[in-house]
Amino acid sequence: MGILQFYNLTDGYFAYVPKGKSAERQTLQSRNSLIGQYTEKWSKDFFHPIAESLGLFVVNSVVCPELGLTSQSDADLAFCTTNEKHQKAENIKLLFEIKMSIVNNYKYENSQVIYVGDYKTHKGNPSILRSDSMLKAIGKSINIRVSGIESTKIPIIILGNSPITKNYTKKVDFLKKAGIIQNFISLYPNPTDDCIKNTENKGFQTFDDYNNLQKYITEVVNSGMNFFSSMLPKRKLGQIITISAKEKDEIAKAEKFLSLIR
Repeated sequence: MGILQFYNLTDGYFAYVPKGKSAERQTLQSRNSLIGQYTEKWSKDFFHPIAESLGLFVVNSVVCPELGLTSQSDADLAFCTTNEKHQKAENIKLLFEIKMSIVNNYKYENSQVIYVGDYKTHKGNPSILRSDSMLKAIGKSINIRVSGIESTKIPIIILGNSPITKNYTKKVDFLKKAGIIQNFISLYPNPTDDCIKNTENKGFQTFDDYNNLQKYITEVVNSGMNFFSSMLPKRKLGQIITISAKEKDEIAKAEKFLSLIR
């Protein structure tokens, strides 16, 4: 039965408990450690051609103390300039937090895994439909953002394989606009006919074409993003804008503004 644990119910083995049925006192996780390892390795292989086209390496389990990434809380996946798990912040060009799981329901029967129904037919919430997965991803991203100056230059993407709930549509757009997280992405094009595929301001997007995904990732890596966040009196902010405006070009103005606001 591979990496997937099945509920042993009276009428068969199921990946999730179908709606209307009892779990019969069993508690299983659709995203256990083995599924986590599998999806992280799968994602590495999936993104390898994109990283290679950018002259970068795609690396699992990246540790970088400068970014608050330890061996106990590492980065699931990253695009880096070197092919090593222990990285300097300056060598990391993109971070992924992976929140994938078994999405649909399946039955194990006669040594075969048989499709039963989509995620609306079972009791469990998969991938980024789970509030705890979303909150953990957001919390980890904020922890990276506040870890130091180097973290302000690294884009962060949350990678899933399900839609999001309506409760998070405004939140993901706000997080994108604020620059904390660059995007929430699903790689499952059509889980149901009526699911959320994209939010209004593209804080969450579903990709169904590899070329479009490659174009988006390339743009994120090459855009030279900078995160900044502060609470200043209007007078102080006005002074910073006035000083920055005296620089010779747009890049110099931006660099001066960022240095002063920090």
